Amino acid sequence: MKIEILGTGCSKCKKTKETIEKVLKQTGVEAEVIKVEDIEKIMSYGVMVTPAVVIDGDVKLAGKVPDEKDVRKWIAQ
Repeated sequence: MKIEILGTGCSKCKKTKETIEKVLKQTGVEAEVIKVEDIEKIMSYGVMVTPAVVIDGDVKLAGKVPDEKDVRKWIAQ
């Protein structure tokens, strides 16, 4: 599983990364977590607001920090 966190480094982007890593650790799910800060790459996903979460190429959320319940649901699929 490849999880990309799209954002330029704002506090919400950092919180998103922390939340995802916390859930992965709690559930024992293996995933590659990548922070994407390149604006062109972010826009290639059609994302206009950050933070955004992309799992295996599928945009799951944009414009807010996900809660742990959402992250659990995404990684269980």
